[in-house]
Amino acid sequence: MKRRSSRLLAIESPFPDANVKLRLLEPPESCHETLRERLYSGSYDKPFVVDNGPRRFLHFDFGAIQSVMELSNPVRLALAYTRKMMAFLLFNRTPKRILLLGLGGGSLAKFCYANLPAASLTAIEVNQDVIALRDEFAVPTDDHRFRVINADGAAYLSTQTHLKDVILADACDRTGIAAELGSVEFYRKARSRLSARGVFVANICGDKDSVATQLTKLRDAFDDELLSLQVQTDGNLIVFGFKKRRPDLHWERIEAGAPELKRRFHLDFPRYAQSIAVDSKLSEARVA
Repeated sequence: MKRRSSRLLAIESPFPDANVKLRLLEPPESCHETLRERLYSGSYDKPFVVDNGPRRFLHFDFGAIQSVMELSNPVRLALAYTRKMMAFLLFNRTPKRILLLGLGGGSLAKFCYANLPAASLTAIEVNQDVIALRDEFAVPTDDHRFRVINADGAAYLSTQTHLKDVILADACDRTGIAAELGSVEFYRKARSRLSARGVFVANICGDKDSVATQLTKLRDAFDDELLSLQVQTDGNLIVFGFKKRRPDLHWERIEAGAPELKRRFHLDFPRYAQSIAVDSKLSEARVA
């Protein structure tokens, strides 16, 4: 795949006291003042890059951060919700095929590529401008086990015949979950594309009503058997669904293996396992 150049236009920040630099996918002759006004008003319609020295951020607007990269360690998962999405490893430690719906700044793609060398990864991103920024966020080049495809995630999933061991759905736009990845039909299709031990992982973002709506759809698609992990820092909810009805989970075995996962991946799997187990037991109590 031929890469689109990501030579960016640097402009002065509309927030000079914040000590940040802005870089945009715009031609060099663009009017800086007009661009700043559009950024400030929220009418700018492309993703853009913000640097503050140690970190680089991907934004669609100034209302929310889409992705964060530490320049000294580009592979590290800087945002809590991305770290918690990796909790799928508690249920499937050796995934061979991983599908990522939504590239963003490539945080999950980079981490999986670096830390799961036996896995092949495909990232689907509908926004060509996001893909154009992949070099800015050190997203690996396409090779025999990694590729980025410019496509609608739901449409792409409908064409697939190879089953996936993990599907990571992280496709939030300015208002919440992208509409094409937030329907009952999409969730059912995703479940049908999982392997026997497959795990579907969704980052549910938005206000409380939006989160509740998505949970209702997910329960419908996954037979009301889900596990979840709250992200306290930003209100996101990570939801796990399985190919079959939720397997009998041996929590003692899962929690016993969590320290080894922590040593391998430097993420707090023991805490993730404990939190998911608590959620599971509360759900069972509500059903009973």
